[in-house]
Amino acid sequence: MKKELRVAAYAVCVRDDEILLARWVDRTGVKRWTLPGGGMDHGEEPVDTVVREVEEETGYLTEPVALLGIDSVRRAWLRRPAAPGDFQGLRILYASRITGGSLRPETGGSTDLAAWHPIATVPDLPRVELVDIGIQLWRERPPVGRSRLTDPANG
Repeated sequence: MKKELRVAAYAVCVRDDEILLARWVDRTGVKRWTLPGGGMDHGEEPVDTVVREVEEETGYLTEPVALLGIDSVRRAWLRRPAAPGDFQGLRILYASRITGGSLRPETGGSTDLAAWHPIATVPDLPRVELVDIGIQLWRERPPVGRSRLTDPANG
């Protein structure tokens, strides 16, 4: 069984009760909102990853101001040709503030739109679970940086 580990960094940018999200397009064309961010390049620092990814996906320059937490997700998946695989995603989440740039969509990447959304309307959006995890970490700031949404102890 092939094992794969992906480490990524994401920004939780909130201002005036709105959160910055990027619309991710999966391999089948389904579009869902996510936090701006993405995979670390080999040798890259996580803080540099989140700054680079936010600029790529939204056009904004950002400054991470606090480490909110680290989320781990694990999924079984099928590899080609239908061999089983074991995927783990390690997602580092930072509270970040906008320092410059201007809002624009990503070109040629995995997202097609970036926008500010009122936090109160997020439950009505088609979104990935990471958005809810990021908002929960931003609101609660748990001491060990673990979301209660993904904590196995919360069943």
